[in-house]
Amino acid sequence: MSGNVVDDPRLVAEREGLGGLVALYRTRLAQGELGQVPVVIGLIVIWGVFWWASHGAFFNPLNLVNLALQMAAVGTIAVGVVFVLLLGEIDLTVGIVSGLCAAVMAVLNIKMGLPGPLAVVLGLAVGAAIGFLHGIWITRFGIPSFVVTLAGLIGWAGTLLFVLGSTGTLNLPDPFIVGLAGTFFTGITAWILGAIFVAYIAGSGYVARRGRKAAGLRAEPLFFIGFRVVVVALGTAAAIFIFGEDRGVPLSLIFLVGLIVLMDYVARRTRFGRMVFAVGGNAEAARRAGIPIRRVRVAVFVLASTFAAWGGILAASRLLAVNQSAGSGDVLLNAIASAVIGGTSLFGGRGSVWSALLGILVIQSISNGMDLLSFQPAVKQMITGSVLLAAVTVDAVARRGRAQAGRV
Repeated sequence: MSGNVVDDPRLVAEREGLGGLVALYRTRLAQGELGQVPVVIGLIVIWGVFWWASHGAFFNPLNLVNLALQMAAVGTIAVGVVFVLLLGEIDLTVGIVSGLCAAVMAVLNIKMGLPGPLAVVLGLAVGAAIGFLHGIWITRFGIPSFVVTLAGLIGWAGTLLFVLGSTGTLNLPDPFIVGLAGTFFTGITAWILGAIFVAYIAGSGYVARRGRKAAGLRAEPLFFIGFRVVVVALGTAAAIFIFGEDRGVPLSLIFLVGLIVLMDYVARRTRFGRMVFAVGGNAEAARRAGIPIRRVRVAVFVLASTFAAWGGILAASRLLAVNQSAGSGDVLLNAIASAVIGGTSLFGGRGSVWSALLGILVIQSISNGMDLLSFQPAVKQMITGSVLLAAVTVDAVARRGRAQAGRV
């Protein structure tokens, strides 16, 4: 249609096929828009190295199912961390809150005799209440989130010890709670779940492309969308087949992927998601645009603590117990590292919920592979820290590239 801005080639500037794909990523690279491509390439390299070093044991069905179980809990916590980072904030309590809420669930179920489902819901409610307290304290008194959550890290650790009391460890016999991480899908059920996931990837890619074209923005070539769907379909099929050689697809992995799909929709397709990006990108501009900054911040901290609680419950279900060390150790580091390594910016306003999945895949693959090769804990921590530093450096370089591109 002549004169329509949507048809202006200077705005759409799209070329189909492989040439369009190369041109698109050349432009993104020049502007510092690296996206998640380096993460995917790094993940492939990591898998290749551990496959070779372990003489194929890394891709053993038993090991891959264990890998999926290990990543579900921290990956769930990382989803909440992504939203906090999108605001340009930090939450240092997600690890200990996960342990505390799991302990609350265990005490309610074992010592007070509440049914498993009700105990789980109340554990999540405690997580939401903690997040609400954090958000109110940060927004009401203007205290940096780092300070508030650092105090929370200490305080909630003491609360965990108080909740567990002299018992120290509580075993979880409830079949509902144990089934959260102990249920597996095989056969036609697993393949149907895989088909639904692939269909979502294809549909969301097409809808996003159509929306960008309608707005007169540059859209991904159809070739790239189709290529991505094929890769995801092949990867999903391979995972289902390999998982089926052991126990099957873990329910906890389904929970993680389902949560990511839901929150990705919230982040990209809802008013709340757009407000989160706006506040993280420029809080003052968001305030002048009429966005309720305080309420957005409170809501994000509620989400982060609720997802931390859910992650802690999944971890307790996998371990069949809750003890005084629940949520401690490297849980906090791995949750934050997963979000950052996956591509979410520490500076706020940029990132994707899918970064939680990619990041936890990287972190847990490294940890799992080093366990297979019998690395010492000290070496594991040094390597994980180096990977996190590399991810933060890439984020800083990309941010500088975007700034320079904006000045040109």
